[in-house]
Amino acid sequence: MSTVNKITVLGKTFNSEEERRTYFREELRKKLPELKKMEGFPIGEDDDILNLSDPPYYTACPNPWLNNFIAQWEEEKKELEKQGLRKADFEVNEPYAADISEGKNNPIYNAHSYHTKVPHSAIMRYILNYTQPGDIIFDGFAGTGMTGIAASLCDKPDQEFKLQIENNNSNIRWGKRNAICSDLSPLASNIASNYNSSNDINSFIIKANSIIKEVERQIGWVYEVYDESRNQKGIVNYVVWSDVFNCSSCNNEVVFYNEAVDRRNKKVRSNFKCPHCSTLLSKKELEQCFETTIDINTGKSKKVQKQLPVLVNYLIGNKKFEKVFEKSDQVILDKINQHEITGFYPINSILKGYNTNQPIRSHGLTNIYDFYTKRNLLVLSELHKKLSTNPLFSLLFTSVCSSLSSRLVRYNLGNRGNGALNGTLYISSLNAESNIFKLLKGKLKDISKALMINNITQITAVSSATNTGISNDSIDYIFTDPPFGANIMYSELNIVWESWLKVFTNIKEEAIENKFQNKSALEYQYLMSICFKEFFRILKPGKWMTVEFSNTSAAIWNGIQTSIQNAGFVIANVAAIDKKQGSFKAVTTATAVKQDLVISCYKPSSEFDQKFNQHKHSDVGVWEFVAEHLEHLPIHLVSGNSTTAIIERSPKILFDRLIAFYVQRGLPVPIDAGKFQQGLRERFIERDGMFFTNEQVQEYDRKKAEVPNFVQLSIFVANEQDAIYWLRNALENEPKTEQDLHPLWMKEVAGNMRKGDTLPEMRTILEENYLKNEKGQWYLPDPENEADLEKLRTNRLLKQFETYKTEAYKPKGKIKEARVEALRAGFKQCYQDKDFKTIVQIGDRIPNNLLMEDEVLLQFYDIASSRV
Repeated sequence: MSTVNKITVLGKTFNSEEERRTYFREELRKKLPELKKMEGFPIGEDDDILNLSDPPYYTACPNPWLNNFIAQWEEEKKELEKQGLRKADFEVNEPYAADISEGKNNPIYNAHSYHTKVPHSAIMRYILNYTQPGDIIFDGFAGTGMTGIAASLCDKPDQEFKLQIENNNSNIRWGKRNAICSDLSPLASNIASNYNSSNDINSFIIKANSIIKEVERQIGWVYEVYDESRNQKGIVNYVVWSDVFNCSSCNNEVVFYNEAVDRRNKKVRSNFKCPHCSTLLSKKELEQCFETTIDINTGKSKKVQKQLPVLVNYLIGNKKFEKVFEKSDQVILDKINQHEITGFYPINSILKGYNTNQPIRSHGLTNIYDFYTKRNLLVLSELHKKLSTNPLFSLLFTSVCSSLSSRLVRYNLGNRGNGALNGTLYISSLNAESNIFKLLKGKLKDISKALMINNITQITAVSSATNTGISNDSIDYIFTDPPFGANIMYSELNIVWESWLKVFTNIKEEAIENKFQNKSALEYQYLMSICFKEFFRILKPGKWMTVEFSNTSAAIWNGIQTSIQNAGFVIANVAAIDKKQGSFKAVTTATAVKQDLVISCYKPSSEFDQKFNQHKHSDVGVWEFVAEHLEHLPIHLVSGNSTTAIIERSPKILFDRLIAFYVQRGLPVPIDAGKFQQGLRERFIERDGMFFTNEQVQEYDRKKAEVPNFVQLSIFVANEQDAIYWLRNALENEPKTEQDLHPLWMKEVAGNMRKGDTLPEMRTILEENYLKNEKGQWYLPDPENEADLEKLRTNRLLKQFETYKTEAYKPKGKIKEARVEALRAGFKQCYQDKDFKTIVQIGDRIPNNLLMEDEVLLQFYDIASSRV
């Protein structure tokens, strides 16, 4: 007598997964009216949302069971502690700051395309550093769920990875972590849920193969080809379609492929002759050629860019051949055009946007089905009937339905395969119409390999990061990879995929910079601030958040950094990942952002908050913050064979972090930069321009002795503050004259300034910050003199600020150029005086890039805007 394996989920027992799914889907249906009130609820019919969901593990809407899972996991932690697999007093004081180099050539990474993905093995390194088995991890911008995979694979890593990690840290505790992966996009969350589910993979492979074969038997004829020279039938790999243009001289039609493509040398010619009038042409000189066609859905006529099939790439047996498009191929096309599509296909309109403008303007697309040839739309529609019935089948379907089988696929003449242009909806003048059955068979292998690597269930949801639905102080660690300003328009790029899923991203809370959504850099920063405040609320005190960020815009970088700090987090480390070299480089300025960044920050502990609140209005609070913050910074970093400077331990960055901490709490900053630097030297120990506690400096000295070469921070000078820091470094070892400094100044400093930022002459900066001896050499002042110089400089800066204030209050007053250090000093004084109106008035009248690219100005402006 066979026994049925019972399934218990959240205290309820079921006889099968299907019974579990049916029960929770009905429960989810009852909860939908309340869930619809939550931010980020997707756009779609209830039945489509339920059909896509696999509750309670995955819901294609906000997941109402998150807190139930968290409560269950907290109970499981107690058992793990009893078994000695966890420590009750586990604490992490330093950020993870080791080099990371992780390749992307991994079955999980390659199985399903998406716009951005962090390799799961890279995320594992952070998780292993900041957590222990049973801990609860959250990713509110989870995309395709790499954080969930990383959390699961901490239980069973591959041997090579395990040895590599243990060589660097022998205290690592292996074991599964629990993850909640949430994203605004139904497409991304659907991919994530399938990657993070326990599946019967063999059954999936058998059923999927059966479906592909069944549909191929029905309509496989659409990819048949006849080779007249060999008198044999073959199977299409792909058909090349070419745009047709009009010659600007004679107005006759020019088939782009026929005239512009050099097949022998496998390239597109820059110039080519018109076949009718022999005029030498370039693509820019051609005029679009539109033709009138009948819309397959409405039956009405419409104008579209004319395209013709020109080349067929095909297989006979296992051999590849190519031929020009012939009459026999047209016969197949005519038959396809007469064939009625009986299944579902997406008919929604294409809305104007950054990425949709090109296909609308250049090719006349109006609806989602226009992204497809009739042949591939027919095949996808028939497959959709069979592959939309199960979450795992939908993963297989979406793996081919957009960037692999649509008109987005560009024909590549070189050895590289055909493919879409990443991060766009660009339709080129040469498309490759691919055989979908061939694509599906390949993707089935890829997905099966990926699923075999991770067959563990984590929790997934479609929801906005502005409102997670998670209880306060519930999460042990956050890893997240948020949207990057205007870099990627996720909802636009996902529109083709999500049209097939019938569930769409709700763009109201989408944190991007997009003029079509009326979202500027400030709106983006505002949305990110709400998201990080929510993350701060749900993270336990004393715990860490890691933010991976990729954007070359200094304004967006500052927006992210300001949002993190305004939420209450304290930034402990910012590093740039050189993905080619796999190395870390300290980031000293906003405008130096040219690579992916990893920001490590922490939520202050409850004990520190209580202690600080007792002294927040005195200098005692300042030094309590600094002491606490120094405990959260890396002590010793090695780059290559050298000890490298830690920018977060420099006086400049420590003071910036102090200002951010006080401003975020609405408190006046009770100390100026001069007194702060003097106090640092009195209370802490300086080494190589960095500050340490007494215990830390002993460790630093010991480790530096083992790696004695020291690499100073390379300073990219982009503003006055950087210039002051650069001069300090130049004078550190010995006094120098202006003549000594000037050639270096011209090389390193001149020409790098931001537009609108006024940099004083080198002599002025020297006079305001340093001292000159009787030989005319400039040198670093001692702490007492430095404090006096700072006072005099601040007074001069505030005088200059008054001139900006006068200009800003004039009707239509605009400040075209400004000294940023004067703005910083003035904004700080206005903040202390609670004159928030002046901060906003001047902030609105200075060049926008000055405000958005300066962390301190943006912090003051952001707070002032909320108080006016």
